[in-house]
Amino acid sequence: MTSADPSGDLPRCAWAVSTPDYVAYHDDEWGTELHGDVALFERLTLEGFQSGLSWLTILRKRPAFREAFRGFDLSAIAAFDESDRERLLADAGIVRNRAKIDATIGNARAALDAVPEGLDALLWSFAPATHVRPETLSDVPATSAESTAMSKELKRRGLRFVGPTTAYALMQATGMVDDHVATCWRAAEA
Repeated sequence: MTSADPSGDLPRCAWAVSTPDYVAYHDDEWGTELHGDVALFERLTLEGFQSGLSWLTILRKRPAFREAFRGFDLSAIAAFDESDRERLLADAGIVRNRAKIDATIGNARAALDAVPEGLDALLWSFAPATHVRPETLSDVPATSAESTAMSKELKRRGLRFVGPTTAYALMQATGMVDDHVATCWRAAEA
């Protein structure tokens, strides 16, 4: 619930009504334009960690992720060594998946080394010029031509766990596309 909706009666996207965590994320973050290399790296990382898991798991672990990954500071993560990797693998507050942890460290290095224009500029270059608002949840795609192109370019630059579905989820979460369904109160704001 938002402060503007203390009763929780606003119409929302169907995925967002099952828990207060989802309501808050939907109302306050999802689909809101987000910029900045650190903020976008955090979202890209969390979307990658979500693969195969519930987004609710990631949302609830986000404070621990932020602490474990030093606020998602690219330079700090790029400097992680084997002791940091072992620390992360032992941290029950995050998802302890070696491949995803290694990808996060490698992605920070790649973002610093292979993305001279900055992650923000690169990611936002794939935002579509136009986007049709979905009428219902079943109209929301899992990928798009733009997310496929984003994924391909990120992989070309050495990033991992950035497939087209992860890229599209990032685009939704950060406002590159607005997939609030037509009946959602957030759609009415746009």
